[in-house]
Amino acid sequence: MSPCPSVAAFALRVLFLFGYALLFATVEIEIEGPHGWAERLPTWFRITPPYARLYRVFMRGKPLTGYHAVMFVLPLWSFHFGFVSGLPWSWAAEAATLAAYMIWCVTWDLLWFILNPRFGWGRFRKGEVWWHGRTWIGRFPVDYYSAIAGSLVFAGLASFARGDLGVVARQAALIAAFAGLTLLTVAAAPIYMRWYAHMRRPGSDERELCLPKEPGS
Repeated sequence: MSPCPSVAAFALRVLFLFGYALLFATVEIEIEGPHGWAERLPTWFRITPPYARLYRVFMRGKPLTGYHAVMFVLPLWSFHFGFVSGLPWSWAAEAATLAAYMIWCVTWDLLWFILNPRFGWGRFRKGEVWWHGRTWIGRFPVDYYSAIAGSLVFAGLASFARGDLGVVARQAALIAAFAGLTLLTVAAAPIYMRWYAHMRRPGSDERELCLPKEPGS
C-alpha cells in the first residue's frame, strides 16, 4: 500500500492540532489580555489548601484557579472525543492520546506568549513571567522540557503495548512539526499584534450601542 495516505493523514492531524492550539491561545489572549494565569479574572485562587498544595507540586509552584481547573480539563476531554465516537479504546490508545495532549499543551502555552502583545518572543524569558518563575533551561521554562519528555514516555508506553515503535516515531515527528509551525507563527506574530491593536484603537469600541444602559444614566 502507498504511504501517501498515511502521510497525508499525519499532515492533516498536525495542522488540525496546531490550529486547535492556536485557537486556544488566541481566545485566552482575548480573555486574559496582558495578565496571564488568570491574574485579573473573576475566578477563585487557591494556594494553601491541601489540594492546592498538591497542585503546586505538580505545576511547579503555580496557584490553582477555577479558570485553570476548567481550561486544562476542557482540551483533555476533547482529545477523547474519538473514543465516544466509535474508535476502540485501549491502554495503548490512551497513552498515545495523552502523549499528543502533553505536547499540545506546551504548544498552546508557548503560542499564548508568542502572540500576546504584552510578551512576544522577545519578552518570553525568565523574570518576565511570574508563573514560570522557577527553573528555566535556555529560553524555555523547565515545565516545557518535562512535558515533552512525558509525552515521549507515554508514546513509548503505547509503542510497548502495541509492539510498534512507529508510535514513538510519529510522536517525535509531531513534536518536530509543531516546532516548525511555531517558528512560522513567530514570524507572523507582528501581523496578529497589529490587528489586535487595531481592534482596540481609541474610539472603536461599540458596546455602548448594544448594551442596556444603567438605570438613571
